[in-house]
Amino acid sequence: MTVHFIGAGPGAADLITVRGRDILARCPVCLYAGSLVPQELLAHCPPQARKIDSAAMTLDQIEALYREVHGAGADIARLHSGDLSIYSALAEELRRLNRAGIPYSLTPGVPAFAAAAAVLGRELTVPGLAQSVVLTRMPGRASRMPEGERLATFAASGATLAIHLAIQKMDAIVEELTPLYGSDCPVAIVMRASWPDQRVLRGTLADIRGQLLLEPMERSALVFVGRALEASQFSESALYSPGYERQFRDSRAP
Repeated sequence: MTVHFIGAGPGAADLITVRGRDILARCPVCLYAGSLVPQELLAHCPPQARKIDSAAMTLDQIEALYREVHGAGADIARLHSGDLSIYSALAEELRRLNRAGIPYSLTPGVPAFAAAAAVLGRELTVPGLAQSVVLTRMPGRASRMPEGERLATFAASGATLAIHLAIQKMDAIVEELTPLYGSDCPVAIVMRASWPDQRVLRGTLADIRGQLLLEPMERSALVFVGRALEASQFSESALYSPGYERQFRDSRAP
């Protein structure tokens, strides 16, 4: 028996990986985050599969289910939204499985920030402007931020910021980032990227709060801040220049 953790992707049902879909199709039990995972994905489950929404469950109840299914000798698919590597609460589930001696596998998914960047039609790293992306969040009830992980600390680098679960803290974001990025720095907010009802707001640190007042968004929206979001005047990477030598191309060749 194995607990198969699967990144379900950001929302669109066809953004699950082939591996994740195939594992889902052979598991007799599926535990899924009902408010975040599209119902269309459950169509990949076997016809008689037991499908359980984890939205109202505690961690103790989830562990009890894993133990129950393990005792029956069956596999279970655990569908998390986005990718497993960030903000999935995976670590606490794995710790309990390790203590119980229950085996598991991890299948990555398309992360929300990547889907949101695709919606914006932007690369988050632009030559000479931003070569780093910081994935972070604002403090919340579920989990406090470590003392050293402050927006101002990250912003001092000039990196592109992808701020999760931040829409209700926009005042704090603007006040903290404006001195470091400038009031004209581009901001983009993407809500429910890849879902049919996805929404986008574009602006600057100077005007984004006013836009949100006119067009409120849900807490799950992702906030991007950085010059790469609107970059047009920048130097091209040397990667494809004629004089750049690499393994598969000799610049001396005709």
